[in-house]
Amino acid sequence: MSLLPGCFCCDQEAAEDLPVRERVHVGDGWRVAHAFDTSLPGWLVVLPRRHVTAMAELTDDEGAELGVLLVRLGRALSRVTGCTKTYVMQFAEAPGFGHVHLHVVPRMADQPEDRRGPAVFGYLGVPEGERVPEDARDRLAGELAAALTA
Repeated sequence: MSLLPGCFCCDQEAAEDLPVRERVHVGDGWRVAHAFDTSLPGWLVVLPRRHVTAMAELTDDEGAELGVLLVRLGRALSRVTGCTKTYVMQFAEAPGFGHVHLHVVPRMADQPEDRRGPAVFGYLGVPEGERVPEDARDRLAGELAAALTA
């Protein structure tokens, strides 16, 4: 597996003992983590387990694994959070986050209109005091991991 030292995503992948919130799912080509800087419970980040900076760099096997994983994550988020749908987005443009990663975000039935569609990113990059606490992310991650295998 090819990792790039100094890349946030690769450094996380290389860590010996990741907390549950960083390993909702660990497959052959993909790892799923709960986003660390969100105020929306269940905001997931899907990361290739090797350093990739563009979707075109994925192998066919990685692409196939990703497709199935996205469907299963949508089902798990629905079961655990009660969301009515999930958003899936991929940009990998922020400084320090050029490693391909996909955001899989629950869209709740009561989500305000001004936080739907692309405006959902208003829940990301929030100040520390507004973020979903680590213990809540760990609990959600455990529930989602169980729902993925159900």
